[in-house]
Amino acid sequence: MSESVILELSGVTKTYRVGGQPVRALDGVDLRIMDGEFTSIVGPSGSGKSTMLHMLGALDGPDSGSIRFRGIEIGALSEEQQADFRRHRVGFVFQFFNLLPTLTAWENVAVPKLLDGTGLRKAKPRAMELLDLVGLVDRADHRPAELSGGQMQRVAVARALIMDPPLVLADEPTGNLDSKTGAGILDLFAGIARSGSSVVMVTHDLVGTASHCDRVVTLLDGRITASDPVEGAVNV
Repeated sequence: MSESVILELSGVTKTYRVGGQPVRALDGVDLRIMDGEFTSIVGPSGSGKSTMLHMLGALDGPDSGSIRFRGIEIGALSEEQQADFRRHRVGFVFQFFNLLPTLTAWENVAVPKLLDGTGLRKAKPRAMELLDLVGLVDRADHRPAELSGGQMQRVAVARALIMDPPLVLADEPTGNLDSKTGAGILDLFAGIARSGSSVVMVTHDLVGTASHCDRVVTLLDGRITASDPVEGAVNV
């Protein structure tokens, strides 16, 4: 695993108002994510996990503090630059897959390329390569309704990789899967990290996650309470 820092959070805070009352979702978070590292962020519901993931992907911004991607302050980017960052630097994987029901598996994988101006025919070879990577090339022409939950999540992982992003963010990607299928998805993420991309996953499942990742970061009430390397991973 590389020793260079891809993401660095310093003193990050975020407060929301719920029912008229302020809720501190993130409370002075300091964290470094390394190139090629598979990091799991764990904690109970309401601990700030998803808020942090949204910050890392430039889907939201902090009230205070700094978030830097390879030394560049994300919050200082224009809206257009942030959109370009999300499109070309980050691959997103969601709990509910977010596949388009009328498209085949390979077409779903190719969607980010289409949105970036690449024609469908030109995008297909790379989409097929990625379906092969996730073990689904034989399901390339199947639509989501014809796939299992685990297969749909593999399509979603392939789609997240189509732009060759250096950062993959996953929000509870195994939450709707059985333990065996979920373990297969975690193995995929571990392989993605070994290939050089950083993977950050939020989950409430510490037991099922720890053996697959390089580091487990624990969040509670918006604060990091532990950051434990697995097999010698770099700590914050």
